[in-house]
Amino acid sequence: MATAPQPRLRADALRNRERIVAAAREALVEHGADSSLDEIARRAGVGNATLYRHFADRRELIHHVTLSVMARIADRAEAALAEEPDAFHALRRFVHAAADERIGALCPLLAEGVDKSHPDHVEARDRLESLIEALMAAARASGQLRADIGIGDLMVAVTQLTRPLPDTGCHDFGQFVQRHLQLFLDGLMNPARSELPGAPATLADLRKGFPQAADPSAGDAPRP
Repeated sequence: MATAPQPRLRADALRNRERIVAAAREALVEHGADSSLDEIARRAGVGNATLYRHFADRRELIHHVTLSVMARIADRAEAALAEEPDAFHALRRFVHAAADERIGALCPLLAEGVDKSHPDHVEARDRLESLIEALMAAARASGQLRADIGIGDLMVAVTQLTRPLPDTGCHDFGQFVQRHLQLFLDGLMNPARSELPGAPATLADLRKGFPQAADPSAGDAPRP
């Protein structure tokens, strides 16, 4: 799925577009593939015609939600790198911030409907991956992050721990996530308590073997 280059928007049109993307992200987190475009328009405070003026169909909207989520998470990683003097604290800060984006809830929705070879997607993904690698490299160099952990290991845990349990109606799921992430992060610290089986996982490994696990653009497609 290719998207046409976007013309420069007026300030009010840009605000509408940003509201639609934000509303779509919230609706997809809460209701998954059952989220209707009518409901997304209502949440954004715009008419259906305005939504379709910005996004031709559901797939184009999902494409831009994916870009937005990756950009927001990358911004959080960049801020943690720049602002935290302690490398492992920076990694902790990023992981909790990524969880706030609820990427585990979004992952199953953002695969088939996204053109992962689209230049905008590749650029956003590469930026995010390089920043996470930098965070982990700094924590590893400080001696605080165990050496047998790869970026894939980290992102599997983040996505799985932020994915709501199926059929529980657990709307307050988020209150447990940060606690469980803290337990996970404690397990990443040196000295390691045990030897892990296998090799550290990369995101490339996950995209090949477990397409729903760690890439914010991976998972089952929503219905068009």
